Amino acid sequence: MSEFDLIYRYFFKDANQRKDVELGIGDDCALLTMPPQSLLAVSTDTLVSGVHFFPDVDPFTLGHKALAVNISDLAAMGADPAWVSLAITLPEANEPWVKAFAEGFLALADYYGMQLVGGDTTKGPLSVTVTVHGHVPIGQALTRGQAKAGDWIYVTGAPGEAAFGLNLLQGAITCEVSDELSAHCISRLQQPTPRVAIGTALRGLASSCIDISDGLAQDLGHILNACQCGADIHLDQLPLNSGILEATSFDQACQLALTGGDDYELLFTVPQEKKGLVDQLASHHSVAINCIGRLTSAKSGLTLKLNEQAYPLDLAGWDHFSDEK
Repeated sequence: MSEFDLIYRYFFKDANQRKDVELGIGDDCALLTMPPQSLLAVSTDTLVSGVHFFPDVDPFTLGHKALAVNISDLAAMGADPAWVSLAITLPEANEPWVKAFAEGFLALADYYGMQLVGGDTTKGPLSVTVTVHGHVPIGQALTRGQAKAGDWIYVTGAPGEAAFGLNLLQGAITCEVSDELSAHCISRLQQPTPRVAIGTALRGLASSCIDISDGLAQDLGHILNACQCGADIHLDQLPLNSGILEATSFDQACQLALTGGDDYELLFTVPQEKKGLVDQLASHHSVAINCIGRLTSAKSGLTLKLNEQAYPLDLAGWDHFSDEK
């Protein structure tokens, strides 16, 4: 099949159609209508075979994840997802593979009401680049730099599950693990769920927000650098998966939660006067939202505590240009 046959058959004909798309796939540019009094939110991520996913990954789950990791960025800004473009490089025009990838990609796009509006297809080593576009009301975007000392630190979900799933696939877990726990953690790695509903609900409540892609500790560091604060994280308040705790030590479970990437949970801060509102918000969502610490005026970065005492752990996060974690 030609490039254009692939695009039309698998990406265009089944794509969701939004009323704010004046012109989508088929011309040199897409023409999009922005809602009034809104800012455009844009994010791009590239996934490379052998770096971000195994070469033999199921193409349906890859299609899901390629879009999910970008939607997670919109969620971290409190933005509503709207449009997406896709650039994919393929070693060959493998129709069954492209069909499954497109099904995974478009199923998630449809779930969030997004429309595929453009992109590119080329021949070469397998890689996927996705650019998502969303919008957020003026003055309500969640950023990293507005937090202050005394703000409370929250996280959604159970960080560390995706890292545990990766360790399972790599054969790094030698103890017996239940099929249920294995399937859950591998699914959290391969098909993460962007926390869009929580992100939009945090408008006007959160003083800062970021999604966890490179590890909770490292991503929290971006907030600390932006707002010039320190932070205390209480390890006994981390929402650790009970199955992972049974399969590993407490220290290992904490390290997975703090340094494991690919969680795509939201990490955010909340002023004291709005803490009660966030606690109420947590009661209305099926996803757990837990307070795990507080920002401090110290400039020494992140301090881990257990029973109010400092607790040492290696907190090296993911770095694309380093051979070590």
